[in-house]
Amino acid sequence: MQVSHTPAAVSASFDDPNLLSAAGLVPIMRLAQNAGLSELAQQWLSVPTDKGANAGSKVSSLVAGMVAGADSIDDMAVLRHGAMAKLFHRIYAPSTLGSFLRAFTFGHVRQLDAVASRLLQSLSRQTSLLVSGEDQYTFLDVDDTIIEVHGHAKQGSGYGYSGVRGLNALLATASTPDSAPVILAQRLRRGAVGSPRGAQRLVRDSLATLRRLHQIDGARVLVRADSAFYGHATVTAAISAGADVSVTARMDPVVKKAIAGIDDHAWTPIEYPEAIYDEATDRWISNAEVAEVPFTAFTSRKKNERVPGRLVVRRIPELNQDNKNVAQPGLFDLHRFHTFFTTSTLDTVVADKTHRAHAVIEQVNADLKNSALARLPSGVFTANAAWLVLAAMAFNLTRGAATITGPGLAKATTATTATIRRKIINIPARIASSARRIILHLPRNWPWQDQWQALFEHGHGPPAMAVT
Repeated sequence: MQVSHTPAAVSASFDDPNLLSAAGLVPIMRLAQNAGLSELAQQWLSVPTDKGANAGSKVSSLVAGMVAGADSIDDMAVLRHGAMAKLFHRIYAPSTLGSFLRAFTFGHVRQLDAVASRLLQSLSRQTSLLVSGEDQYTFLDVDDTIIEVHGHAKQGSGYGYSGVRGLNALLATASTPDSAPVILAQRLRRGAVGSPRGAQRLVRDSLATLRRLHQIDGARVLVRADSAFYGHATVTAAISAGADVSVTARMDPVVKKAIAGIDDHAWTPIEYPEAIYDEATDRWISNAEVAEVPFTAFTSRKKNERVPGRLVVRRIPELNQDNKNVAQPGLFDLHRFHTFFTTSTLDTVVADKTHRAHAVIEQVNADLKNSALARLPSGVFTANAAWLVLAAMAFNLTRGAATITGPGLAKATTATTATIRRKIINIPARIASSARRIILHLPRNWPWQDQWQALFEHGHGPPAMAVT
C-alpha cells in the first residue's frame, strides 16, 4: 500500500475536538457499567485520604485505559483526547490515577480481588463467557510467569527460576472446549518466590468463584498444572473442593518405578506432531505412545493424606545424540517420558490430549504481557499488585465483549485481546449532535462493522446516542 499523495500535498492538524480513536470503548464501558464495575469498586474499596476518593470512577478509568491498550500510567492519557469528555465523565489525569494506586496496601489489593471476582460473576450473567456441556469438563489452569522489570527501585523484584529480574504473577484461568479462557484469580509475588507458594489458596478461591459463575453451576472441573504445583497442599485443595486434578509429576524414584512396571504391550500410539492417521487400522501411526498405571500420590505422608489416582505416561523415542544430522537408531530403544498424575475419569488417550491443552494458560500469559503487563508501572509493590488485578478485569471485560459479537472473536484460537482491540475497540469516529442526540460517525466499509454493531446494540449505547 502506498500513500496516494506526496508528503508536500498532505497536511495534519490536531485541532478537531470531535474525534475519537477508540469508539469501541462506548459499548464496552456500557457493558462494564451494567455489570456494576463502578458500584462494586465504590462498595468494596476503602483506600484512605483524598487519594481513594471516588474509587469507582478511578477503577473504571484504569480498566477503560487497559481495554484501549494502555500499558503504563502515562498511557491513561488516551482517555482524555478529543471528544472523550462528551461520552464519559470523571476521566482522571494519569497522575491522579498513579497516586490512587500508590495508596494501596495489601488489604486494598485483596479488596480489589473481591471486586474482580464479583465483576466476573456479573459478566457471566450478561454474556456467554464460559459455556460447558453436560458431559464436558471445565478446565481450571494454574501457572505463574515472570514479568521483567529493570532497576532496583521495584519493590520485591528479584531473580526467579527463569534467570530474569522481575516480579512473579500467579494466575488461575477457566476455560471449556467451547469457550476462551477467563482469569479467575491472580496474585503478584516477589520475583524470587517458589512457584507453588500461595497456590493452595489461589486454587481454593478460584474454585469458589468458578462455582458461582452463571453457566458453570454444577459442572465438573479439572484442575491442570505443571510439575511445579505437584504438591500435597495444591492437589488436596482442588480435590477437597470437588474438582479432579491433572498435574505433571516430577520424575522421582517412585514415579520411575511405576513407569518401569508398565507392560510393553500397554502402550498406545497417539496423535502427536507429524503423526499420520491410518484409516485401515483406525489408529494413529506415531512415535509417541501413551499408557497408564494405577498410582497413589504422596505415599510418604500419613495414610489418610495419600491421594489415589493413576499415572498417565507419554513416551517419545530418544534418538542418537552423538550425530545431530542423522536419526541413527541405537542398539536398543531409549525413550523420554512425560508423566502426569490425574484423578479424572477420561480414558488414557483423551486424558493425555486434555492435559497437553494446559498450554492455553501460556497464551493468556503472553496476551497480558503484550498488553497491560508489558511493564509494571510503579516502584511500589502493592501498586503493581493492584495493576495486575485491574489487568485481569480488563482482560475478562474484553473477552466478555467478544462473546457478544459472535463466534469469530470469542475463541482463544482465533483472537487475542490485541485482535479484539484492533477490530472492535480502537475504531476512529467523529461525534456530532442533532436534536439533543449524540451521533457517532464511524468509518465507511469497516470490515468488522457487524461485530461492532452487535456489541453496541447489546448495551443499547449511552442515552440519546445513534451510530452511522
